[in-house]
Amino acid sequence: MAARAVVTGVGHYLPERVVPNSEFEATLDTTDEWIRSRSGIERRHFAAEDETTSDLATRAAEAALADAGITAQEIDAIILATSTADLTFPSAATMVQARLGMTGGFAFDVQAVCAGFVYALSNAHALIVSGQASRVLVIGAETFSRIMDWTDRSTCVLFGDGAGALVLEANEGTGTAQDRGILATDLHSDGRFRDLLYVDGGVATRSTGHLRMQGNQVFRHAVEKLTQTAESALDKAGLSSADVDWIVPHQANIRIIQGTAKKMGLSMDRVVVTVQDHGNTSAASIPLALSVAKARGQIRPGDLIVTEAIGGGLAWGAVVLRW
Repeated sequence: MAARAVVTGVGHYLPERVVPNSEFEATLDTTDEWIRSRSGIERRHFAAEDETTSDLATRAAEAALADAGITAQEIDAIILATSTADLTFPSAATMVQARLGMTGGFAFDVQAVCAGFVYALSNAHALIVSGQASRVLVIGAETFSRIMDWTDRSTCVLFGDGAGALVLEANEGTGTAQDRGILATDLHSDGRFRDLLYVDGGVATRSTGHLRMQGNQVFRHAVEKLTQTAESALDKAGLSSADVDWIVPHQANIRIIQGTAKKMGLSMDRVVVTVQDHGNTSAASIPLALSVAKARGQIRPGDLIVTEAIGGGLAWGAVVLRW
């Protein structure tokens, strides 16, 4: 027998304001067609002025708890993946903990930018298999609209706000690849590539700063590294691409998603795609896509799923799980 971290609930939240590509045409030298052709993005959601990352995270968490049929008091830990926490400290996770009325356990943030949710899932898996927690709420939430340079057409049209959450629960498995739950994780980072994607603000500059990206360079690294990490995670689980029911990738750019699927030898009808509706929501994109895919009836119990992501750092990784 082997301890497995099994998904028992999923949920998401999107801010009310929907921003179509056409809205950028009034202020930038861009068009709806230009944005769609280069990214696959058609619209995204932006948080309201008084809406914070912890607000979005709490709403997604409540949906996931309801889906799992449990209360916040039954959760041992909250791990919140975000690069846009409300404050420098305390963590947004502890704010969610308070809002949910969870008075026990512990909560902390994970910061690995767009790879944040994969890192958070890996940490939750480690807590469960080591016996430190029985139920973990894993959230990805971002308000990237707060760190955009609205004069930079190459970046500000790509990102959106949102949140997604999973409830992971300890379960006894057989130790084989047929078990439900997380079967393998694979994480990487390489700080030498910092300047490809970063925010030019923080404690050192005493300012929030804006997102800066060398898009072509990020694209070049993305397809290669995402394919390698996905295949490495599958190999650790004793599986191959042929066993995969769904890839649920980080929703950054349709061309990266297509390129990765092609390199893995998988057709696009086995890839969950939500980038057209949400834009790049960084650490929120994978749990958002999982929740939407479940609601659509795409993902079903027993399906083998690979999630993979790459973000600033550069940080990247993949998780293989059976739903």
